Amino acid sequence: MSHRHPIIAITGSSGAGTTSVTRTFENIFRREGVKAAVIEGDSFHRYDRKEMKVRAAEAEKAGNEHFSHFGPENNLFAELESLFANYAETGTGKRRKYLHDHEEAAPYKQEPGTFTPWEDVPKDTDLLFYEGLHGAVVTPGVDIAKHPDLLIGVVPVINLEWIQKLYRDKKMRGYSTEAVTDTILRRMPDYVHYICPQFEHTHVNFQRVPVVDTSNPFIARDIPAPDESMVVIRFAKPKGIDFPYLLNMIDKSWMSRANTIVVPGGKMDLAMQLIFTPFIWRMMERRQRALGAL
Repeated sequence: MSHRHPIIAITGSSGAGTTSVTRTFENIFRREGVKAAVIEGDSFHRYDRKEMKVRAAEAEKAGNEHFSHFGPENNLFAELESLFANYAETGTGKRRKYLHDHEEAAPYKQEPGTFTPWEDVPKDTDLLFYEGLHGAVVTPGVDIAKHPDLLIGVVPVINLEWIQKLYRDKKMRGYSTEAVTDTILRRMPDYVHYICPQFEHTHVNFQRVPVVDTSNPFIARDIPAPDESMVVIRFAKPKGIDFPYLLNMIDKSWMSRANTIVVPGGKMDLAMQLIFTPFIWRMMERRQRALGAL
């Protein structure tokens, strides 16, 4: 954690909806004039797309049926923690981009599924913003969760998470239902051991809960709409959170526990704006005071 060089991390599984949360933060940064160094979690995978396919085939041949992007053997956990630690101390560090498709790859004249070269994070940013799978990972060898000043978990109920992943991978990436189902099954042990435990370290969790039938996610034709869901927002440390203000500002919201507010799914963006804008204000105020004290 650092007053001079704060870090915000959004962590969640594939299909959880972290990209939507990122868009909300982009709007806050733009409105408040905050310059963020953006870090994509996929850029800290160990292998590019082609090599990952080769490694997965080798693992399957060797009898490893649970080779996945979720576990430590296929990610650069130590390098990610080093980036967080270096940024908190100096305001810079090493990053790269993972080029998901032809549109992203074209400016770099590279193939989709490859990484750009490592480069230094610019020194003139106000904060570091991470979005990916492993923003709160803790293992015997690394403790990434201790570095962010604000750590947010995005955790829809599991059937909704699978529906969102199936929809994205089928509609946008051209995979079959069988291929996506195989990926979900292969990832399950790493999901249990490396994704779920992160959410005990997060400061705020957002969990979307559909109020329509999602009992068989593998036959769902559409993602439940925001208005067909509720969002459970849990604060690890509720001290300082103005719950009466949030209840007044967000229609049809209610408290389910002393540290938990429930809001309509269509109000999730509004809730994030109301909750996190003051966080950003305080971060920037502390940063200015810390820089002024040098």
